[in-house]
Parts: sequence; structure tokens; C-alpha cells
Amino acid sequence: MAAILENVSAWLTAGIVGSLMLGGWGVGRWQGQRLKEMGNDGSARQLTDATVAILGLLLAFTFSMSLTKHDQRRQMLVRHANAIGDFYSCASLLKDPVKTKLQGVIREYVQTMVKLGKEAQREKDVPEMLRKNEAMHNQMLLLVKDAVDDGTPVVVPLVNTFNDVTSSHDARMAAVRDRLPPSIVLLLCMAAIISMVLEGMHRGKPDEREFMATVGFILLVSMSLWVTLDLNQPQQGAIRVNQESMQRLLSSMSE
Repeated sequence: MAAILENVSAWLTAGIVGSLMLGGWGVGRWQGQRLKEMGNDGSARQLTDATVAILGLLLAFTFSMSLTKHDQRRQMLVRHANAIGDFYSCASLLKDPVKTKLQGVIREYVQTMVKLGKEAQREKDVPEMLRKNEAMHNQMLLLVKDAVDDGTPVVVPLVNTFNDVTSSHDARMAAVRDRLPPSIVLLLCMAAIISMVLEGMHRGKPDEREFMATVGFILLVSMSLWVTLDLNQPQQGAIRVNQESMQRLLSSMSE
């Protein structure tokens, strides 16, 4: 289930759930008409209302969780950009050739971060991305070691800012990989389908055809589900974390 949520497009998942909701409504309506003809109207309005209310609560709950995780990713990006900026400033106090080499690696590192933030990344590409980031961290570490061996007077701030870069990177990657629990998403989808089956049973009367209203409700639920799932796919969804902080940092390095 987790692999499906991470790799399958949110549009496709929301579309499938919407289709199942419409199909469930049709099955429920057929069953409701059948019960009506048998003189046994078993569709309780209170039960249908309670199911729809539960669906609304689940939608609100999961959307709030996804939005909170999205905001956390944004905050981690800003923190990472600030840490890199401080490290770059300390590197500018070093002597050449370490200064030029270290600033070049930092600039390349930021360019990679901006590129990764803009381009859609598949889940299977994440390990390779992490290996590249670790390789650049190792290059920075070697250059910091060279600066320390040369007796630079800014040892403490240089080492501290480098540590901030690596720790903020790890925190950012953890935030990116923090997703909604699959069980909650599955519960939401099941509640949406079941609520439409019960609604169809309640509407299973020949004089109560509200097809357009039902389709409108299903579209609304499907769109809400799409936004929720898209926020849960930070590396390939349509709603992405704004890369302005990293872009501003890269622009300042080019000046």
C-alpha cells in the first residue's frame, strides 16, 4: 500500500476512488430499489448521515496532516538554505586555494539541491540522490580538514556551520520522506466508497434521482483526495515546496 501511495499518481488514485464511489452508488441504488420493491426499505437515513459525517472528518484529518507535513518540508528547506549560506560565508574567510575549491563545491551543491527540488523524482531514484549528496558532503569535509590543517583562525565557526549543513540536510530528507500512514489513506478510501453505497441505497427510489448532485459530490471528494495525496508526494506531485530560498542563495553566490 505504501509503494502505491508513493509511486502511483495522485490523479490516478483519486480517479479510481471516484469511479469506485460512483459504481458503489449505482450498486447501492439498485439494491435500494430492489428492497423497495420487496417492501423492505432497509436504508436508514441516520446511518447514511453518520457515514458521510465520518467521511468528512477523515478528509479533514488527512488533509490537515498532509498540509502540516508540507509546511514542515518548507521550513526544513529554509533551514537548510540558511545553514548553507552561513557555511559559504565562513568559506569566504579562508585562504586560496581552499577558499575557491570549497566555494565551488558549495555552489555545485546548491545547484544540485535546486535541481532536485524542481524536477520530479521517482522513489527508486532517492538512494542514488542521497549517494550524490553524501559524496559532496565528503568533498566539503576534506576541504574543511585542509583548512584546519593550514591553521585557519575560523576553525570553530567553519566546523560548526559545516555540521549545520549536514544535520539540516538530514532533517530535510527526513521531512521529505515523512508520509501519511497508508492505513489512514486506505480507511479514507473505504469510507468514501461505503458512504456512497449507503447513499445509493437511501436514494433507491424511482422518484428520487439526483444523479448530477451525486456526481458533483463525488467530484468534490475526489478533488479533496487528490490534493491530500498530492501533498503526500513531495518529489513528484504537482504541489511542490517553493525553492525560492535556495534560488536566492544560489543567486547571491553568483554575484
